[in-house]
Amino acid sequence: MGDISQVLGVFSKGITDHTGAGTTMQRSESRTYYYVIRSGVDKYHVQPLNEQNIPSGLVMTLTKKEFITQFTPEMKYYDKKTLPALKTLKEKIDRGEKEFIEGNLDEAEQSFAKALFLDPEHPKANLGMGSVQCSKKNFAKLSDIINRLLNNDTIYMESQRQEFNMFAISLRKQSLFDEAISFYRRAIEINPADENLHFNTARAYFDSGENDKALDHLEKALEISPTLEVASIFKKYIIKRKDK
Repeated sequence: MGDISQVLGVFSKGITDHTGAGTTMQRSESRTYYYVIRSGVDKYHVQPLNEQNIPSGLVMTLTKKEFITQFTPEMKYYDKKTLPALKTLKEKIDRGEKEFIEGNLDEAEQSFAKALFLDPEHPKANLGMGSVQCSKKNFAKLSDIINRLLNNDTIYMESQRQEFNMFAISLRKQSLFDEAISFYRRAIEINPADENLHFNTARAYFDSGENDKALDHLEKALEISPTLEVASIFKKYIIKRKDK
């Protein structure tokens, strides 16, 4: 896979199961969580999280269209599940490079570290602990990735916001409004003071027929930027339609 272009974090995918047959058939829905890395322009490497909430198992490589229409960003998942493990690992890394190189991590952390460098095209690849030079290189990479996963890198967060916004625009153009709104919502969580995100979210809600929610986001956009003329015109248009 080469150098990692961007760590997108944890995403989920809905799964529908059917049990029984005929009138006794029952439908249940569940969500599976995945760790996602984007490389290049149109490659998204998706790996399921195991019970320890670390990447494990088969890596799937999807196109952008396949990825954004099937997966939903789960930013809060870090706070409850992934961040505690990451913070423990970071503490050990911060205490010294030697501890990492000598493998002084517990089993779950070692699995996580290996998964971060897993080549999606060669799933059996590992950290290369036999080489000190390779280990030092991986140590530096791991430190950088852990910082980004811990949201300590503002550049990373901004690039993630832009990525979510572009996903949402693409989905809205495909009339996949619910999916688009989901990505807009996550982008707003990163930067709630972006008037353009609120304006774009209003367009998606309007296209889906939810005028009141569209107005809510237009009002937020105008609170942030009172001179945003397109938001003002759009708001008047929706109100005029509702009054008819």
